Amino acid sequence: MTWNKCKLAVSYSLLAVCLVLGLAGCGVYSFNGTNIDPAVRTFSIQTIQTTAPTAPAFISQRFTEDLKDYFQRNTNLKLVPRDGDIQFDGTVVAYDYAPAAIQKVDNVDLAASNRLTVQVKIRFTNSKDEKQSFDQIFQNFGDFQATQDIAAVNNDQTAVRKITNNIITDIFNKSVANW
Repeated sequence: MTWNKCKLAVSYSLLAVCLVLGLAGCGVYSFNGTNIDPAVRTFSIQTIQTTAPTAPAFISQRFTEDLKDYFQRNTNLKLVPRDGDIQFDGTVVAYDYAPAAIQKVDNVDLAASNRLTVQVKIRFTNSKDEKQSFDQIFQNFGDFQATQDIAAVNNDQTAVRKITNNIITDIFNKSVANW
């Protein structure tokens, strides 16, 4: 190896070490996209209630468990039953099924597709930094063929779960990724 190549290799190695030490030293950044204060070590999620009259019975428990799972998979925070450093509680406030696209068949307007819209109101409390706390409605939707009736969509937990998983991602980003 020539002297210039050796100097270049050493330079790159030093740069890599400096970057790693610099990122490790800040204590807040992580490679999974979170921006959690090191003082925050626990989280708690109360059961997400449902006030939407047309929501299926399973949505409350399923949403709560999926939210807990998402935080456990994507952070190093410990789940506690109550009074976590960060806390979540909320309500499914809307579960609405309505026509999304209209088509004309024999001069009659018919739904070509229907849209299921879910809204969840979340109260997030950060006990370590109250400025981070919020109370907000998160919403997402999915479109379905008009031939599918509401009962079929409600019974298709996979379809409903896609919508709620998008809401959970938005809650995560707003609360700990600060996006």
